[in-house]
Amino acid sequence: MASLKQAKRLVIKVGSALLVGADGLRSNWLNALAQDVADIRARGADVILVSSGSIALGRVVLKLDGLTLPLEQSQAAAAVGQIRLARAYEEALTPHGVTTAQVLVTLEDSADRRRYLNSRATLEQLLALGVVPIVNENDTVATDEIRFGDNDRLAAQIAVTVGADHLVLLSDVDGLYSGDPRIDPAANRIDLINEITPEIEAMAGDAGSGLSKGGMKTKVMAAKTATRAGCTMVITKGTIEHPLRALEGGAAATWFKAQGTPKAARKHWISAMKPQGQIIIDAGAVNALRHGKSLLPAGVTGVSGQFGRGEPVAILDPAGDQLGQGLACYTSAEARIIKGCQTSETEALLGYPGRAALIHRDDMAL
Repeated sequence: MASLKQAKRLVIKVGSALLVGADGLRSNWLNALAQDVADIRARGADVILVSSGSIALGRVVLKLDGLTLPLEQSQAAAAVGQIRLARAYEEALTPHGVTTAQVLVTLEDSADRRRYLNSRATLEQLLALGVVPIVNENDTVATDEIRFGDNDRLAAQIAVTVGADHLVLLSDVDGLYSGDPRIDPAANRIDLINEITPEIEAMAGDAGSGLSKGGMKTKVMAAKTATRAGCTMVITKGTIEHPLRALEGGAAATWFKAQGTPKAARKHWISAMKPQGQIIIDAGAVNALRHGKSLLPAGVTGVSGQFGRGEPVAILDPAGDQLGQGLACYTSAEARIIKGCQTSETEALLGYPGRAALIHRDDMAL
């Protein structure tokens, strides 16, 4: 059976119903979760929290009644609740020596290539600095047309974006059942799912809480996204204190097996893309790439085609043979300006600070 103890990069989704009660924030529960997060980080794992709760918390503060709020009231509640939510996480994690950051996104941030890359770069840098990012949908500006709709989907997207190897969905149930356990006493929990079949999808139900949007159906959809990207996903009961500690101790859960590894999945995705241009490199750069290095501008001798930042390009050796391909950190116009130059010279040539690599090793398939 899979275990969180194997995780090197972990995304944890926290739902509104777990974090916010009728009287406001469930501080004791959040403090227990913070201890779990600190324990996981202490063994060297990266942690990202994808947290709902801004609207739920804001509506308590504003005393907004009703099961469903109009869009403008939801946005107002989010604006009030988000600042309190971020402060609550900061106050819970700071005593453990953990620095937090708030990252707000919308669906457009993943649909737009440039914004997706910027989000990814920001999250990667925060993790490199030892920070725990607190990610939430930007409900103050999101509308029905651009919102993720539930944070299960958002959590899966974030897991794919940062190459996480584990995704935990803390829920009000302890896994996926063959039927609805609230009305079917014969329903059985499925402990391990190796493949998401149509039969598995058919078992999913709808949302059970007035505070949360995500039902089991969205969790299974999240599992499809995550596992295809090489990320193991687990659904477990989050209503208890120290839910992650309990999960590590063998608490009831449904585990969805990853299809490969995040790195292998990403490399396969990159290699399957149609290149929009070509980058020709010298012999020194060929040797560096074969030893796992990134491609720096100094090793580039030629650029052809028209491509944007984040688009796939073929990498050619001096003889014109293709070594592989990767995602460019610069546009074709920028690459032509800085080819053959030292990284320290790029700002002067471009007129603004650039990235160190022209193609990062994590975005390259040889």
